[in-house]
Amino acid sequence: MNLNYLTRRLGQAVITFWATVTLTFALYHMMPGGPVESMQNIILQQVTTSGGSVDLEQIEQMVALYANIQPNDPVYVQYIDYWRQLLFEFSMGQSFSHQEPVTTLIAERVPWSMFVSVYSLVIGYTASILLGSAMAFKEKSRFDSIMSSIMVALQSTPYYIVALLLIYSVALRLGWFPTGGRVGTGVEAGFNLEFMTSVVHHAALPILSTSILGIAGAISLRGNAIRVLGEDYLRVAELRGLRPTRIATEYVGRNAILPMYTRFMIGIAGVLSSSVILEQIFSYPGMGLLMYNAINIRDYPLLMGTLIIFTSITIIGILIADLTYGYIDPRASGGGGTE
Repeated sequence: MNLNYLTRRLGQAVITFWATVTLTFALYHMMPGGPVESMQNIILQQVTTSGGSVDLEQIEQMVALYANIQPNDPVYVQYIDYWRQLLFEFSMGQSFSHQEPVTTLIAERVPWSMFVSVYSLVIGYTASILLGSAMAFKEKSRFDSIMSSIMVALQSTPYYIVALLLIYSVALRLGWFPTGGRVGTGVEAGFNLEFMTSVVHHAALPILSTSILGIAGAISLRGNAIRVLGEDYLRVAELRGLRPTRIATEYVGRNAILPMYTRFMIGIAGVLSSSVILEQIFSYPGMGLLMYNAINIRDYPLLMGTLIIFTSITIIGILIADLTYGYIDPRASGGGGTE
C-alpha cells in the first residue's frame, strides 16, 4: 500500500473526527440556555427535590466535575479543556443521571450493542449472499421473481416496523421471546450454558429485526452475479476445464461479493445508529438506549460521550473498508493514481 495513500486516509479520518466533535460541541452551546445552564437547573432541581440546599459555587463545581468544563470560562477555553481531558485523561465527564463516569457507562453497554450489531450483519449478509446467488442462478424463473418482490418489499420496510411486528406477534401474543432486557432474571452471569442461552434468547428479536438491513442486499448481489456471469473470463475458465465449484467460488462468487464488502463495513455504523430506536423498542440496555435516555433527560456529558463513540466506530469502519479493499480487489487503486 502506498504510504502517501495511507497517510492521507488516516489524516482524513482524524479531521472528520475532529470536525464532528467540534460541530457537536458548538451546537450544544448554541442551544437555548446552553448545556451549562441546563445542567445547573437540573442539579438545582435534584438538590431541591431531595430537600437539601446548595449554593451557586457548589453547583458550578458539580458542573465542572460532570462536564469536564469550567462553566465561567469562555467557550473556547471550555473547548480546549474538553479536548485535553478527552485525549490525555480519556475522560468524558460524569453522568449526573447515573452518578458514574461516562466512560464506565459506555464500556458496560458497548459490548452488548456490538453483539447485536455484528450478529445482525453476519446473519443478514450471509442470507443475502445465499439468496442473491440463488436468484442469479435461477434468473427469470418464478423463484427469482418471487424472491425479488420479497427483497424489494423488505428493502422498503423500515427496521422498526419489523421490530414492532415481531414484538407484538412472537413476544406479546405467543410469548416465545421476552419483551425486554438482555438476560433473564436470576440468571448468574458467567461462562455457563444458562447465561449464554438467556443472552441469545433476549437478543434474538433485536438481531432478527436488524438483519433485515442486510438481507435486502440480496438484490444487489443478484445484479452483481448476473453481470459477472456474462464476463468473458468465465468462458475462458470453462474452456480451460476448471471445475464448476472453483468457477463458482473463485470467479463468480468473489467478484460478485466485492462491491458488498464496503457496504458491510459501513453497515456497522448503520446498525449502530439504528440501535437508538431499536433498543428503545425492545428495552435492550445497550448504547442506543443509553443515548435515548440521555436525550430525554438532557444528560449532556453522557450524550456527548455516546455521540463520540458512535462517530469513532463509523469512522473506523469506513477507514478499515477503505484500507483493506485494495487487498481484496487488486484492481482497486491503492492511491497510486486516481481514486
